[in-house]
Amino acid sequence: MIKIPDSPKFIIVGLMPGGKKFRPSDWAERMCGSLSTFRNRRIYYSPLLRPAVIEGIKCVIVDKSLQSSNTKIFEQILDFVEKNQLTLTPHRE
Repeated sequence: MIKIPDSPKFIIVGLMPGGKKFRPSDWAERMCGSLSTFRNRRIYYSPLLRPAVIEGIKCVIVDKSLQSSNTKIFEQILDFVEKNQLTLTPHRE
């Protein structure tokens, strides 16, 4: 069972056990694409689920309100994290 940090947002860090970067390299954008929109030939990510690069590592910032607004996607994300042994950390704004 995954321990979700006690903060309004948390970060999925794209590092595997042993410190290797998670592949494929566009995993964060793919994950966030489920809530994105496309306008004027640009992609706009949802504030509930957005990719980021933190200290050179691909990450995804997840707003916990996603759990109530879209339970299915939230559960899929947690399953992905668990299956791929990724780390969750609190998001500090």
